[in-house]
Amino acid sequence: MPVLKKLKEFLDGEGIKYVVLKHSPAYTAQEIASSAHIKGRELAKTVMVKVDGDVAMAVLPASFRIDLEAFKKALGAGTVELSTEKEFKDLFPECETGAMPPFGNLYGMDVYVASSLTEDDSIAFNAGSHTELVQLSYEDFAQLVNPKVAEFSVKR
Repeated sequence: MPVLKKLKEFLDGEGIKYVVLKHSPAYTAQEIASSAHIKGRELAKTVMVKVDGDVAMAVLPASFRIDLEAFKKALGAGTVELSTEKEFKDLFPECETGAMPPFGNLYGMDVYVASSLTEDDSIAFNAGSHTELVQLSYEDFAQLVNPKVAEFSVKR
């Protein structure tokens, strides 16, 4: 099942209000924000990381970058490193590589959200492809995913 359909069924089943946005093909978070006419701080990008060897999602605003040392310190982890595409690609078979939505709970993995992302009323994120986004309130996202919030992002 395509991930957007799966995601919509999940959101509909939970009674969540959302909008699906289509845009021209874009691959970097900043390109996507520009193409979809969304502020970079409201576009949530998903960065795959390994925390003490376990693959997890780090979610932060597109206009920020991840600070791995701050992430490691905030989590009290032994190691935190970027996950390679080879390490996570097969975990999301229905998604285009790099376009997975930040719903790690649907894939059995931890989700960490940068505190900078919690400051916006709504967020948008890739919906499994490089041409579609889902936008919903941050509050609804947090309720559904129950992410761990930490300080690990730095403004570009």
